[in-house]
Amino acid sequence: MRRIRDYNDFTDTLLQAGFSMGGGNSEGIYSVIPWNWDETPPYETPVRWHTGNPETDPWEWRMRVLDERNDISYGKVFFKKSGYMTEAWAPYFLAARRGKIDFETAYADGTVSNAAKRIYSAVLEYGTLPLHAIKQIAGFGAPDKSRFDGALTELQMRLFLTMCGRQQKLSQKGEEYGWFSTVFCTTEQFWGEDVFQQALTVTKEDAIEVITKQVLTLNPGAEAKKISKFILG
Repeated sequence: MRRIRDYNDFTDTLLQAGFSMGGGNSEGIYSVIPWNWDETPPYETPVRWHTGNPETDPWEWRMRVLDERNDISYGKVFFKKSGYMTEAWAPYFLAARRGKIDFETAYADGTVSNAAKRIYSAVLEYGTLPLHAIKQIAGFGAPDKSRFDGALTELQMRLFLTMCGRQQKLSQKGEEYGWFSTVFCTTEQFWGEDVFQQALTVTKEDAIEVITKQVLTLNPGAEAKKISKFILG
């Protein structure tokens, strides 16, 4: 395992691995950062969670990869938890989870919820939308928080939407204020046509086999049931 001492070590290792849980490895698959912020690191490193240092804080790296790169995605894509996926491996996960099915087909088949439909339609119409705007445009109020959060996770797990940055609210004068809000876009917009064309050339069975092999390369002790859930969502 390469020792991670800064952001560049992290991205280099992630690109070699192809995918990673967002922090720690509680599901027994693989994480570039194999500890949680409140655990003791397995080796000496300046990396620490929630310090605000963009070079050594993994919490900052989530947005840095979205702000600075176009070959790494981040979102709730594994076990309904956060994770990273690289462009080289995105076609395999798309083939395993979506195949040739687009959102409208999935909705017509009844495999995605109406709440997810409202969220997806809002993002599709505007191209990119921050979280607070999605809630407003899609008509979700405070009492709908649980349903909204569940539907948004559903869309990420199905690889229909993904995080693509962050944005502050704008006042009537056009001035930014408040906390940053996560911005979402469709996976088609994030990855581009080439990735989806590659996905169409891979069968679901082959995608599962290739990802399984890579998981076992990264973690020979990973359990078969966990690997299957990791791949298929």
